[in-house]
Amino acid sequence: MVNRLSAEDSMYYFLDGAGTSALTGALLIIDPVEGGGRRVDYPALVSTVEHRLQLVPRYRQIVKEIALGLGRPVWVDDPDFDVTFHVRLSALPQPGSALQLEELIARLMSRPLDRSRPLWEMYLIEGLGDGRIALLTKSHRCLIDGADNRELSEVVTDATPEPVTLDEDLWMPGEPPGQASMAVGALAEAMARPGELVESLLRGNGPVADVWSVADRSARLVASTVQQLINTAPDSPLNEVTTSLRLFTTGRISRQDCMRVAARFDCTFNDVLLAVVAGVLRRWMLSVTDSVGHGETVRVILPLRARDVEAQAVGQDSWMPVDGPEFVTDLPVGEDSPAVRLMQVAGLADRYAGSTRRLAPELKPLLPDLGVVPFGELSARAFSSIFQRPYNVPISMSGSVSDRYLAGGRVAEVYTLPTLAAQRALAISVNQYGDAVQFAFLADRAVVEDLPAMAGYLLESFDELLHAGPGEPSTR
Repeated sequence: MVNRLSAEDSMYYFLDGAGTSALTGALLIIDPVEGGGRRVDYPALVSTVEHRLQLVPRYRQIVKEIALGLGRPVWVDDPDFDVTFHVRLSALPQPGSALQLEELIARLMSRPLDRSRPLWEMYLIEGLGDGRIALLTKSHRCLIDGADNRELSEVVTDATPEPVTLDEDLWMPGEPPGQASMAVGALAEAMARPGELVESLLRGNGPVADVWSVADRSARLVASTVQQLINTAPDSPLNEVTTSLRLFTTGRISRQDCMRVAARFDCTFNDVLLAVVAGVLRRWMLSVTDSVGHGETVRVILPLRARDVEAQAVGQDSWMPVDGPEFVTDLPVGEDSPAVRLMQVAGLADRYAGSTRRLAPELKPLLPDLGVVPFGELSARAFSSIFQRPYNVPISMSGSVSDRYLAGGRVAEVYTLPTLAAQRALAISVNQYGDAVQFAFLADRAVVEDLPAMAGYLLESFDELLHAGPGEPSTR
């Protein structure tokens, strides 16, 4: 039976192009001191990955497109799969600094994945200071689909120092289908689901006759639906035409102090995090413009679960973004006072999370289960139309994650690498792990040239919140 990509996964697959790539992943820092001296080496990592791939079959499969775009691509076992091609060893000149690590990650994330192989890479990076090592996973977004298809960084880690034991996996690749059979299968599926779209295709001289007009109509339909729900975002250099070159940086703040600020201002924990991000973006804007107007805002999109405790949560102990409803809200970067900024963030987020006009629906209900459809053309046009500028910056947020271990070594820090889509020069992720809140910033090198400064802006923004508002400031 053909295992076809879902409509949403197909959209992510065809999103790749000039200046954009639907990549995500994670950066894990492993400290052997915290792990009782247990070190993670390359052979142990390869063995762990090879053993766990049975939990995520897509990581041993390649994507095969259908001739003439007659249907969604299919997952096919890679007959030449070699785990050592995907799991790689790298090193920094000792003692490697955080800046050197971030520059290496930026270069690795700038490189496109090889589409003739499974769409992922993993790097064990040695040479960090204090004997630490880093693990970088780089996965295409189409590989990840909630709890059933998790990102590899979550699959290879454990909740205890003792790795989970799985049954022996004797994997053999299946026989790949031919292009002719895949095309016939796509046509058969389409004809088995009569509908307006399929009828419009079959009314022409052949199934390909009207594909371009169908792509245009489909893209306009999806785009108009979304644009009715969310207004255009403010003008911002963060929505410039982007390149494929990346910059990456990280920062950490105290989770306990965030809770104290939230209690002092009687707001939610995530309100504090959004206010910190607002302060970071305000400082960045002041560094690239002459002034920031008092009412100026930056529009962000974030998971609805960040506001609604009843919203469907991510899988337990997950740091990777998954499908779910999102909403857009405005961060008041023009506000001078950190206390007022926090109150405005909380008020706007509460209001917009409950507004149907600010909800950004999931792609799934907007994408019919199409059969005969020019997916490459449709995806490119639909994404560029839908997301031309309804928001400035995407923010992914995860809940608190308990301790994790890699081959017995304790993971000390976890950073999610957010997906940077077309016409987005900056993406931010926020994770809660251990006693810290960990931020990752991924940016277009040509637009946000000073991204490493974001780490300093993060500490400054958080520090001013600690010392603002009623009551005594907490100690750090």
